[in-house]
Amino acid sequence: MLKQPGGFWPLFVADAIVRTGYQMGKTPVLPMFAALIGAGELMIGTIVAVSTVTGMVAKPFVGALSDRWGRRLWFFAALLLFAGTPFLYRLVETPEQLFWLRLFHGSATAIFGPVTLAIVAEMGTRDRATRLGWFGIAREIGYLLAPAIAGWLLLVFEDPADLFTVIGLLSCAAFAPAAFMRFPPTPLQAGGGDRPGVIRQLVDGFRHTATRGEMWFAGTLEMTVYSVTYGLKAFLPLFVVQVAGFSWLDAGLFFTIQEAANVLTRPVGGRVGDRIGYLPAIAGGLALVALALAWLPAVSIAPSLLAVAVASGVGQGLIFPSTVAMVGTAVGAGHLGLGLGVYGTLKNLGKVAGPLAAGALLQVMPYGTLFRVLAALAVVAAIGVLLAHRHQRRVSEQPS
Repeated sequence: MLKQPGGFWPLFVADAIVRTGYQMGKTPVLPMFAALIGAGELMIGTIVAVSTVTGMVAKPFVGALSDRWGRRLWFFAALLLFAGTPFLYRLVETPEQLFWLRLFHGSATAIFGPVTLAIVAEMGTRDRATRLGWFGIAREIGYLLAPAIAGWLLLVFEDPADLFTVIGLLSCAAFAPAAFMRFPPTPLQAGGGDRPGVIRQLVDGFRHTATRGEMWFAGTLEMTVYSVTYGLKAFLPLFVVQVAGFSWLDAGLFFTIQEAANVLTRPVGGRVGDRIGYLPAIAGGLALVALALAWLPAVSIAPSLLAVAVASGVGQGLIFPSTVAMVGTAVGAGHLGLGLGVYGTLKNLGKVAGPLAAGALLQVMPYGTLFRVLAALAVVAAIGVLLAHRHQRRVSEQPS
C-alpha cells in the first residue's frame, strides 16, 4: 500500500534518518565509548539502559502536551535534540558525564515516539493498522542498517566521538523531508477557547486513559512481547556462541535476518489486522514467536537458527501494527498523544524488565529452559488474546 495520506512519506523519511543515526550511536559504539573512558561492566550496562528510562517517564506528558499545543512544536524539538546532542559527546571525559548525556539524549526518542505515532494515527481511521505497519518500517530500518554502518565507520574513525559527529550531521538531514510535512490542528486545538487548563487537561487525560481497557490491554501485550524479545536479544548471542557452538557471525546474522523479516512483514501484518481484526493478528504473531523460542534450544545447524530468526521476525511484524492501532482506536481523539505516551511507557518497561528478568532466571536455570519459559509466556499471552477476541465477538453479537 504505497499510496498514503499527504505528509506520510516525508515523516517516514525523517523518522528513518534520525532513528538510524540514534541506533548507530548505540550498537556497538556506545559500549566501546563507555569502556574507553573507564566505565566498568555494571556502569556500561547502566549507560546503555538509561536512555530508555527517560522515555518511560516523559512519554505520557509529552503526548498530552502535544495534544494541547500541537504536534509541530514537539516534532521539531525532537529533531533538534536528535541533531544537536551527538555533537556534545566530544565533551565527555568520564562515565558519569556519559550517563547524564545519555539520559538527556533519551529525551529525543521520548518526544519523537508518541508525537510521530499520533501524527500517523490522526491521518485517518481507515487502514490505520496498515499505515502504522508501513510507518514501523522507518524505525526498523535503523535497527537493520545502523549496526553495520557503525561497525564500518569504526574502521574509519579511531575515536568513537568522531562517529557521534557523523551521527549529528546525518540527523541534520532529517530537516529536509520535515519541511514538507503537514501538521493539522489536533482535536484539542480545534476546540479553541473551550480547552481546559494544562493541569486539568492532564488530570482529565490520565483519567480517560485509565478507563480505556483496550489501551491497557494493548500496552500490556506490547510490554509482554518486548520483555520476551529483549530477553532474547540480551542473551541469545551468548547462547549461540558459548552453548550451541555457532560463530559470532551467526549470532549477528540472526538479528539481521530477524529485523529484515520484521520489516518486510509489518505492512502485511497491519493489513491482516485491518482485515481480520487486531486480536487475531496479534494472537497469530504471538504463536509464531512462541514457536521460534521453543525451537531455539534444539537448533544444531545454521539454517535452522536462521529459520528461527525468520519466525520470530514475522511474529513481531504481525503483532506491533495491530497493538498500536488498538490504542489509536481505544483512546479519545483529544487524548491520543497522552494515550500513545502511556503505551510507549509500557513498551519501554518491557525493554527494561525483559533482560533483567532473563538475567535473574539464568541464575537458576540453563539457557534452553529460559527460552522455553519465554515461549510459554508467549503462549499464555496468545491464549489470553484469543479469549479476549471471543468475548469481544460474543458482546458484539448480543442484540442491543
